[in-house]
Amino acid sequence: MNKTIRRSAVFTLLLVLALLVRATWVQFYEGQALADDKDNRRNAIEQYANPLGNIIVAGDAITGSAETTGDLKYKRTYTDGSLFAAVTGYSSQVYGATQLEGIYQNLLDGTDLQLKTPLDTITNKRADPGDVVTTIDPDVQKAAYEALGDKKGAAVAIDPTTGKILAVVSTPSYDPSQLSAGDSDAWTKLTKDADKPMTNRALRQPLPPGSTFKLVVAAAALEDGLYSDVDAKTDSPNPYTLPDTTTELANENASAPCENASIRVALQYSCNNVFAKMAVDLGQDKLKAQAEKFGFNDESQDVPVRAYTSVYPSDMDKSSTALTGIGQFDVTATPLQMAMVSAAIANDGKLVTPHMVSQTSDSDGNVLTNYDDSTESKEIVSSSTAEQLQSAMQTVVEDGTGTNAQISGATVGGKTGTAQHGENNSQTPYAWFTSYAKSDSNDKEVAVAVLVEQSDAARSEVSGNGLAAPVAKAMMQAALKD
Repeated sequence: MNKTIRRSAVFTLLLVLALLVRATWVQFYEGQALADDKDNRRNAIEQYANPLGNIIVAGDAITGSAETTGDLKYKRTYTDGSLFAAVTGYSSQVYGATQLEGIYQNLLDGTDLQLKTPLDTITNKRADPGDVVTTIDPDVQKAAYEALGDKKGAAVAIDPTTGKILAVVSTPSYDPSQLSAGDSDAWTKLTKDADKPMTNRALRQPLPPGSTFKLVVAAAALEDGLYSDVDAKTDSPNPYTLPDTTTELANENASAPCENASIRVALQYSCNNVFAKMAVDLGQDKLKAQAEKFGFNDESQDVPVRAYTSVYPSDMDKSSTALTGIGQFDVTATPLQMAMVSAAIANDGKLVTPHMVSQTSDSDGNVLTNYDDSTESKEIVSSSTAEQLQSAMQTVVEDGTGTNAQISGATVGGKTGTAQHGENNSQTPYAWFTSYAKSDSNDKEVAVAVLVEQSDAARSEVSGNGLAAPVAKAMMQAALKD
């Protein structure tokens, strides 16, 4: 063999060896990364090759799967999609998955390791998909959705004794079925809609809570001993001048008996002067500490959908601290957070971890994880403080700013709120209502929070009692019925 042929043979052999080494590297070391690549069409084909598992509400599936004519054999379907969109999120062949659909995607498509038998693991066979059982009460969900109607807003309901979330509603809503097959026109329309229908306002849009935050201030004052009880007179001049300024803080009702009013009367008439002064007297550190006990500033609030952080600020001057006392300045809260405040007060000062999923199960109905059994409870305020705040909140509903929430056959306590919106309050204010209700005839109880961000009401007619309390009432009635 001459030298040229020998060199060519050696070079060819080296090329073959390099090819084998590269193929081995790709197969054994890079194979999984390539398989998991979001642009790998095979993943989508495999994921939608069979019907998905379902999300369950009160024993009924609110999701399903429908056969298609494309290479993605099945697409996601929804029953009453707009009603439950804030719970399910969407599962799309093109745009991915969100909320419960996204969190439990592996369970719902059968790739979760909990579903696999030893043989499935060895053969890498996809298991039959599992289901997600929610805590949602469809009657409470529907009551909130219908009561909000065309308003832009949100509502949350919680069982104070168990932490089960009974309703999560955000309006305007959308039908997740529109996105299942990757309709680009529907996606563009939804994402460019100025009303942001795909934003979960109940969990993921914190806004100034206005006077509903006065419950947190009152709790801090009673826990600290600044005032002995809700009927003790406070040191509250009316009008109250913000510290180090010449700005006088006005009350909505100029004729209300707010000067040196007790906590009960101050909640009843929503006296700004009382709670602004109380915030300054407590100081931002004590008020922040109490707010954080309720859940403010918690960056990992999972229900299991990650809720955006409700904020009580730091490093303020005294005038800003005064404004936080009435739920303004940089205080923000989600409806979930304000429902948690009422839930803790209603449950004698203890907050049970709120959760939206009761359990997950395999295709045979065997429970994989039971979240109802793993909830935690922590004391937010003493039972004495909680009892006094319950009484004061009842006064608000019986003979105060929250009379639209009254329910025959139930004990109801609540707090209204109207929060400034826009620079110098130039836009329509936000209307809030948070409350709890306990049935007089059965052991049912519920805590709710409602936010009306925008409605067709005239600016002068915007109030927590006028817009948000009727929504809360409808939810509470649905939750308490036999």
